[in-house]
Amino acid sequence: MTKVYCYSRCTTCQKALIWMDSNGYKYDLIDIKTQNPDEKILRSLHKKSGLPLKKFFNTSGILYREMELSKKLPTMTEDEQFALLASDGMMVKRPLLITDSTVIPGFKEDLWEAALK
Repeated sequence: MTKVYCYSRCTTCQKALIWMDSNGYKYDLIDIKTQNPDEKILRSLHKKSGLPLKKFFNTSGILYREMELSKKLPTMTEDEQFALLASDGMMVKRPLLITDSTVIPGFKEDLWEAALK
């Protein structure tokens, strides 16, 4: 089953869900603020995605900017980065699409469409 981690007040998440609904895709919706994926889940999602770990960070988020993570991430270990992602759902790039075969952080219609076919 397709899962989508979202934050209800995020306009990109709202856009993605409208797109999913209007195209008839079925999915389980998970609130990333109240049900943040833990470190074990994040490690699994990262591996499944094949993407660099940095792609899982919400680089436009307030928390990311306040913590000056653009300066800190390059010197952090992978374990430290996973712990940070697991510490707060607002740290994770959203929406986060999870299918049987892939994981895509962020909403790009063409990537989501290809993943959902």
